[in-house]
Amino acid sequence: MRGTPKAISLPRRLICDLMRASMDVPFVSLSRSLHIRPLLEARAGAAAPAGWAAMFVKAFALVARDEPILRTVYAKWPRPTLYELPKSVALVAIARVEDGEECVLPQRIAAPETMAMAAIDAEIRRGKTAPIEDVPMFRKIMRATRLPWPLRRLSWAIGLNFGRQRGNWFGSFAVSSVAAYGGGELHPVTPGPFIVSYGVVEGDQTIHVVIRWDHRVTDAAPIARVLTRLEQVLNTEIAAELRAAGPKPIRAVGT
Repeated sequence: MRGTPKAISLPRRLICDLMRASMDVPFVSLSRSLHIRPLLEARAGAAAPAGWAAMFVKAFALVARDEPILRTVYAKWPRPTLYELPKSVALVAIARVEDGEECVLPQRIAAPETMAMAAIDAEIRRGKTAPIEDVPMFRKIMRATRLPWPLRRLSWAIGLNFGRQRGNWFGSFAVSSVAAYGGGELHPVTPGPFIVSYGVVEGDQTIHVVIRWDHRVTDAAPIARVLTRLEQVLNTEIAAELRAAGPKPIRAVGT
């Protein structure tokens, strides 16, 4: 059978490199439906509510502020160690279309726990619409992806295996979801150490959340507690920030 050979684009080459870097990570996952009625009520009353990705980025970062294990990465060099980062760094999977091809690029958001949710949302939206060269993380990762294979492999090895560089290149956690396209239980793969995915809001005011993590960093019991804490933060601090941003204007009813 004769097919048509196609060149691998830079965004697709990035995914190939990412999958190769993820192969040796011993991931396990835990999923749970979170009850988020207070969050939904606050979001429904907000004039310009942040997107779901922004809410999960800030909520997870707020939990990680008090849970150092969520800011810990596994690093191999100069010797295998667990390296605790001083702050969270989120990588958000951004779906884009480049040169007619659908692709995913990682938008980096440093210290989201200190940012207003509107600012986090603006960074995510900028990653969806701005030219690649105008987004620092996209520009950086595409520059590395253009390198010849030996140099590319070296740059990935440095970014993956030194604790400080892990935070710069791959962050302390990632957020990815297909909820905007109809949902589904997504189990994404990255070099880790933590990946958060969420589904669509169900009729019983719950949302399904999956956390995948590097088992070298922590175990299931702490992650179970993290999911409980994540539910609390979404319904309290995140809901409060939505309410503080201002209610929807009341439309006058004609008589």
